[in-house]
Amino acid sequence: MAGRYATALFDLARDGNAIDAVLADLERFDALVADSADLNRLVRSPVFSAAAQQAALSAVLDKAGIGGLTAKFLKLITANRRLFAVRDMVRAFRKLVAEHRGEATAEVTVAEQLKDEHLAALRAAFKSVSGKDVNLNVKVDPAIIGGLAVKLGSRMVDTSLRTKLNAIRHAMKEAR
Repeated sequence: MAGRYATALFDLARDGNAIDAVLADLERFDALVADSADLNRLVRSPVFSAAAQQAALSAVLDKAGIGGLTAKFLKLITANRRLFAVRDMVRAFRKLVAEHRGEATAEVTVAEQLKDEHLAALRAAFKSVSGKDVNLNVKVDPAIIGGLAVKLGSRMVDTSLRTKLNAIRHAMKEAR
């Protein structure tokens, strides 16, 4: 369902030459939902009526300065009782935009935040492997201890210290 809505929005944005504006507005809305527990509850909870969600959403959109096609889209999915899936729709829209631009997205998990020069080196390495510009979606997870785990398309490379330690532990159990 999220993919269908995202595809419809992408087609409208492409026809109106507004892909960048819609993407920026969706990114801003997605960040608001991620940062606010109350807004997240409003979006995800079926307890709120469509009218209550519509009123609250209108206030949030006005305050955030989100208008045009994006605001109409968000109000439509609220009226259709599909607001709970908005974050999935945003992810699907991002993917469509990346495909349209000839870009790829790599999901990178690291133990601590990377410096800008390391991010640039990763982008360059991924571009040489994939032949496309690569957007990085970096997630910090201290539990991996060190190294990194990368998912680029259908390929997954896990060089985290946690994985290596688990492999050693497993090998030691088998050796007994």
